[in-house]
Amino acid sequence: MNNRYLPLLALIGLLLWPGIVRADIQYIDLTNPFLRKIPIAVPVFKALTPNGNEQELAAPISDQVVEMLNFTGYFKSLDRIGFLYDPRSGGITRTELNFGNWTTVGAELLVTGGVSVLGETLELELRLFDTFKAEMMVGKRYRGVIGDQRKMVRRFCSEVIQVLTGHPGVFDSRIAFVSTVAGNKEIFACDFDGTNVRQITRNSSISNFPHWSSDGRYLAYTSFKEGPSRIVIRNLQNDAETTLNYKGVQIKPSWVPHRFEMAATLSFTGDQEIYLLTGDGKMIKRVTNHAGINVEPTWSPDGKMMAFVSNRAGTPQIFVLEIESQRMHRLTYQGRYNTQPSWSPKGDRIAYSSMDDGRFNINVIDIDGNDPIRLTHNQGDNEAPSWSPDGSLIVFSSTRTGRSQLHVMTAFGTDQRRLLVMDGEQSHPNWSPNIPQ
Repeated sequence: MNNRYLPLLALIGLLLWPGIVRADIQYIDLTNPFLRKIPIAVPVFKALTPNGNEQELAAPISDQVVEMLNFTGYFKSLDRIGFLYDPRSGGITRTELNFGNWTTVGAELLVTGGVSVLGETLELELRLFDTFKAEMMVGKRYRGVIGDQRKMVRRFCSEVIQVLTGHPGVFDSRIAFVSTVAGNKEIFACDFDGTNVRQITRNSSISNFPHWSSDGRYLAYTSFKEGPSRIVIRNLQNDAETTLNYKGVQIKPSWVPHRFEMAATLSFTGDQEIYLLTGDGKMIKRVTNHAGINVEPTWSPDGKMMAFVSNRAGTPQIFVLEIESQRMHRLTYQGRYNTQPSWSPKGDRIAYSSMDDGRFNINVIDIDGNDPIRLTHNQGDNEAPSWSPDGSLIVFSSTRTGRSQLHVMTAFGTDQRRLLVMDGEQSHPNWSPNIPQ
């Protein structure tokens, strides 16, 4: 481990004060499609030491908190111009705050922060308050070096979402995707909010369909670097790659949750069938057995069921297979072209792409086939949905701006916005599990 991060990791999450949150109160109901955004105030953080550097860091760090919390879709950040608060002299602890000043401007939640710098060491004190109860809900101190502030903010935002929803949110996740910015289709990855983009493959060919393993250590994808399509398994810790050696087509790998196994479509018997493979590509068993096309597997969170696309009904439709019993049912009946299923990590719904009137749109459906709901409307082609690790957001590709780019929305289709700005086209996103960084 790089010693540069030891101070931060050693003290991350140091408790400033016990959270005072009743277990019977749910601040954010993740099952509510008409979720009301909570008004939250995040004033510029306070410099706690007189070195000068703190003031330069205070505003950008507080802005990062605003941006990360806004990304979730749960909050309405209030404009600082209306705050009855001076960040240079105002208090940041419960006893120092005048909560009436915050309820007056409409804030139901308040985040305060203090910034200290000693040499290269950066220390943040961050607190979340319920303004109406005048109670602190989260209080943490983080210590690291200057430059680690994004890691600190990310961890604090996870604490905030954990206390408000019961889940840690998405702040330790990443998104893999395909981009043509380098001239060919290559695999890239970014942080959950579209920042920190980096190129994964440099194959000068077509690389497609990336998929994260449950532990975030491996990325499998389809490559045409050696001619025919081949599945490549990349170890992200050392960049070593293993290429599968089966005749015929190899496409669309999908890791089994919490196991070093994957499903993929192979055609060495003639038909395109889905097989279960070890994490290094060895054959375990054949999963589907039907003439025609069987592609695009996606797993239930417990790994006991698999959804996939087949043309056995005459047109591409989504089916669900129970692996142990081999019982299978057709999931989609509405529409003649339904593909690209993605199983929610909550286990209750499947997102997919459906063609209607010559356009693709993102739909979601219950796993028993009830209540198909369209989430995108009249905005180009919308394809390749992938769920965030907490099931609250969906990333997808859309041509609504003229070319394929990545967008994100809530699980109910609200707050649709562009994820990142890049040249070229971006497509086939896959959202990772939370991976502490």
